[in-house]
Amino acid sequence: MTQFALAIDLGSGALKVGAVSLRGEIASVEQRSYETERLPGGGAVQDASAWWGIIRELSRSVLDGISAEDVVAVACTGQWASTVPVDEAGEPVGPCVMWLDTRGGRRTREAIGGPLMGYSPRALATWVRHTGGVPSVFGGDPIGHMLHLERDAPEIASAARWYLEPVDYLTMRFTGRAAASHASMSAAWLTDNRRLDRLEYDAVLVRKLGLDAGRLPPLVETGSLIGTVGEEVASELGISPTAQVVTGTPDLHSAALGCGAIGEGEPHLTISTTSWISMPFPRKKTDALHSIATVPGLDSSSYLIANNHEAAGLCLRWLRDSFTLGEPGEFEHLIELAASSPPGSDGVIFTPWIAGERSPVDDRNARGGWHNLSVQTGNADLIRSVLEGVAYNSRWLNEAVERFTKRRLDPLRIFGGGAIPDLWCQIHADVMDRTIERVAEPMHANLRGAALFAALGLGAIHRDEIRSLVPVDRVFEPDPGTREAYDRLYAEFPGLYKAQRKMFARLNG
Repeated sequence: MTQFALAIDLGSGALKVGAVSLRGEIASVEQRSYETERLPGGGAVQDASAWWGIIRELSRSVLDGISAEDVVAVACTGQWASTVPVDEAGEPVGPCVMWLDTRGGRRTREAIGGPLMGYSPRALATWVRHTGGVPSVFGGDPIGHMLHLERDAPEIASAARWYLEPVDYLTMRFTGRAAASHASMSAAWLTDNRRLDRLEYDAVLVRKLGLDAGRLPPLVETGSLIGTVGEEVASELGISPTAQVVTGTPDLHSAALGCGAIGEGEPHLTISTTSWISMPFPRKKTDALHSIATVPGLDSSSYLIANNHEAAGLCLRWLRDSFTLGEPGEFEHLIELAASSPPGSDGVIFTPWIAGERSPVDDRNARGGWHNLSVQTGNADLIRSVLEGVAYNSRWLNEAVERFTKRRLDPLRIFGGGAIPDLWCQIHADVMDRTIERVAEPMHANLRGAALFAALGLGAIHRDEIRSLVPVDRVFEPDPGTREAYDRLYAEFPGLYKAQRKMFARLNG
């Protein structure tokens, strides 16, 4: 009999719910989009209660026709570095403060700011030694969020029992239990990552920030089972009350499983709203200059490389929503137009930093733009340059990650909505000069990964089986004919940031 996990993928702009077998086969998926509310002063929030309402509605739909006793697990994955303040029962007492929210930056700087890359030298040394990373002085992480709530929103802070990552909030709604893991709390940089078997927060770091440790959720092992689904929720959704809920995981972690890239030397790349390049790594390591670090990995004895571009697929969505460019504005039409422009977009370069940048430079003031336009530049050139600009950014990051790992990353498995068009995958292969392997159903890799996490927790599969359970639907080899054009344009790409960095600070700081 086929057994299923109810898998939830909470993205920054859309929520997916799927029924996925414990061997990673996707039976059904439903999706709902939503928007982030932007507030003055760098605020970015979403309604966590609305997520839960959407999940309940979509779950009933995807589970239609599946027997309750066949749904044996629930697994949540998705966005991380966001913060949901909740009460004792797990009900939100304020909006989710998103990873885009920078209002807490000044509070982080008050606590650990200084002259060395924006940090106090002692604080920087302590954090990197203990965790491998450090809270952002720009505020776009849980430390900035918690400090902002504690100092600037006392009415929310006083009502909050727990500060939860989104995936931990969802698991609490299913189980009634507040719990987190080293993986889900990675972006908070509050655990001593030299010893992943210690299920406790680092008292030194918590004290330096002046945080209330009592509002941090208790830690359990990554991939462990938190408990069964609450009876009321199980009855409403048509799930067995004996179904087990596995720890929530960031999309970084579920993507590694969903791409089958969990072994040493097996990297993966995404073109989602944001983008990253990651792979398992055997030890704690940090490249502070390029905002690359290892974070607690898939279990208590491993790490994953973490980094992030703030805008990848977001760039194409921005283009679609902001300009009709003489076409209806749908993605398919944009890709068709882009294909009619030659490799190199007739010399046009697009810099995709429309939401700031995190890796390989941490600069939330950075902004995007088109460069080298002329009166001959056409719509197709503008669109193709956006696809190529995201790929140039991936190449820039990949060079830093390869220096970090001291190995060539080839091939890279790719997933995400931006991986659906063959053209964008081929552009990445050509620009990066790397073989790109697209996993089957690339938009649902995180759902697959969440279900495989549950299967591992239940003992239904073995870790050695994972790669064989993830099919690849197409391989894209670099086209040597594009090498000269892309190398010539990419040679200018990092310099565009360096030349404009001070302007970005003056205009957006």
